[in-house]
Amino acid sequence: MAASATYVAILLLVIGNLAASLSDVAVKLLDGDVSTFQYVFVRQLLSTLVIFPFWWRQKPSQKKLYNPGLNLLRAQLILIGSGCMVIAITHLTLATANAVFYAAPLLMLPLAVLLLGEQITWQRVSAALFGFIGVLVVLRPSEFHWAATFALGTTFTLALFNVTARKLPTEQTIVSTLFWTSLLSLPISAVLAFIYWAPISTGQMMLILASAGLILSYNGLAVMAYRRAPASHISVAENSGLVFVVIIGVIYFDEVPDWLTLIGIAMIVLPLIPWKMLLKAGGLNYLLRPKPPSDRRKNITD
Repeated sequence: MAASATYVAILLLVIGNLAASLSDVAVKLLDGDVSTFQYVFVRQLLSTLVIFPFWWRQKPSQKKLYNPGLNLLRAQLILIGSGCMVIAITHLTLATANAVFYAAPLLMLPLAVLLLGEQITWQRVSAALFGFIGVLVVLRPSEFHWAATFALGTTFTLALFNVTARKLPTEQTIVSTLFWTSLLSLPISAVLAFIYWAPISTGQMMLILASAGLILSYNGLAVMAYRRAPASHISVAENSGLVFVVIIGVIYFDEVPDWLTLIGIAMIVLPLIPWKMLLKAGGLNYLLRPKPPSDRRKNITD
């Protein structure tokens, strides 16, 4: 039963990462013809409207906004990260931009130490350094593109967004957190969108709505997945998103990554894989473990 739930959770995460990858494709197809501020505003407005009914059905105590300052900060991190993401995906290949985005869990380690006072082992430090070297391999400072700065901006804001989530009051539900974060991001995004507003075609609006809907789909599927199985058992499935963007980039945008980019991607992904859990799940621990004396005697008699 547990194994079945784990497999279902992994499938949900893979489907969710496919949706997130297709959201990036929609942004890529916009090709910078729509103001970044317009994209972010429409995306956050749709998120707020979709989450509102779920927030409204909660008990009054669950609807309450706790720690407004922290929620406001996290809302602005979404705005900054989303804006940087649009610029990065527009001007970089899908593989390069997403490879940098995937370094966010590695960047969370030093942030957790600085902001939360957490203790980390030398193994985790080594894994993080290995992953950061992978980022440098992907970006190659000698061939550095200015848009890579925005990819790093998305990575930093995402890592900070995830780390600050640990400081959220336990009384605030996940639905309320999503709703208030989306709602608090609207005032500034609306002002910026108004200032830089330009006519949007029907096709462009459809791409923006598709991107926003696909990201919401990923968020919903991820919540369903992590409720079904422990994160340590299924988080490796998150890496499927990087595989999807590489394949899509090659087929539809003629973005064939060179061998250095592939090596860098591998260096970023490898530290994120729970190898011990995979070995245990695959039964390899049993195969590699020395056999007890009784088993050895049996082999000799056989």
